[in-house]
Amino acid sequence: MRSFDIPEKYKSEKIAAIKAKRKADDPKKKDFTPSYVDFEKFELILARHFGFCFGVENAIERAYKALAENPGKRIFLLSQMIHNPAVNKDLEENGIRFIMDTEGKQFIPWEEISKEDIVLIPAFGTTLEIEGILAKKGIDAKTYDTTCPFVEKVWNRSAKLGKDQYTVIIHGKPKHEETRATFSHAAASGPALVVKDMGEAQLLGGLMLKNAEAEEYAKHFGERVNPGFSFEQDLNKVGVVNQTTMLASDTQAIADYFKTVMEEKFGTENIKEHFADTRDTLCYATNDNQNATLELLKEPADLALVVGGYNSSNTSHIVELCEQKFPTYFIKGPECLESIDIISHWNYPAKKNEISKEWYPKGNKKPRIIITSGASCPDSLLEAVLNRLIEIS
Repeated sequence: MRSFDIPEKYKSEKIAAIKAKRKADDPKKKDFTPSYVDFEKFELILARHFGFCFGVENAIERAYKALAENPGKRIFLLSQMIHNPAVNKDLEENGIRFIMDTEGKQFIPWEEISKEDIVLIPAFGTTLEIEGILAKKGIDAKTYDTTCPFVEKVWNRSAKLGKDQYTVIIHGKPKHEETRATFSHAAASGPALVVKDMGEAQLLGGLMLKNAEAEEYAKHFGERVNPGFSFEQDLNKVGVVNQTTMLASDTQAIADYFKTVMEEKFGTENIKEHFADTRDTLCYATNDNQNATLELLKEPADLALVVGGYNSSNTSHIVELCEQKFPTYFIKGPECLESIDIISHWNYPAKKNEISKEWYPKGNKKPRIIITSGASCPDSLLEAVLNRLIEIS
């Protein structure tokens, strides 16, 4: 796999050394067990896979290339490059301006953007509607299009499903940029619909088996179906794709559920005519990070620190996994470790910041502390958290 030219500020010699050793010992990435580092005051348990993925490094390389190649020009990002506040702040400090927020609220009116400006598409991609606006203005958005190749893979599969007369069911967070982009691309080829979780999948399954009224579902899903979508006619052939940062196991469970619905409705012998197998669209990096987290759950540990942006979907799912077993603290950086007694962290379910006291284990036993991060978190930030932990422990 190719390497990317990203700024040194995002790298870490300590983390790079650990990753290099693991890669040398396990080049095919079949060993998901964590790494262990013994410090004077605690034992570090570091996930096998964490930090910048292929798509994120590709996006960062292109963003800084745009800055280097266009001195004096105005440079805009459609929205956050990735969901990490440190990276986005650095881009802003280098002169890049965001046109909208992560949910599509406009900061800068389209009228203020001209064909003389440089516009970057973020790693999540964008909608066909926005691509059309840029094209109409004469803006070349392809040169610095940082859309993740694995997101584009989902789009390509969605187009193929639509061409083959399948309805595309997208498992994702409805307001997330990537889900909105995938929905836009899928809807261009045929019927498309977004489900946020298994609960909604089962609601839809009830309709497929004719156990509910279609009108109720039209109200429930609202704008999460494309214009002209027919709940009576468009749910007889389906394929499931996902927002690439969702839990892969959740997406697969939803796909498996719809397969059983189709088997019940049309018979196992006819399943290929009504259900498309799309498991090969799941992002490898998301899978690796999640599998590495599942291995962490097998460890005896006192707590877990998960580092990343609080609006990062893939990081939030790592938090959800760790919370199944450990006291887990979702932090954005070293400043959250205020002292050995106080930690500031994000309560993801409640969507609010919290202060916890007596978070660090005390006593005669050396604590075992898990540290990991999301795919949009620089290794340098993880090292800063580790250094802060060493400092206060």
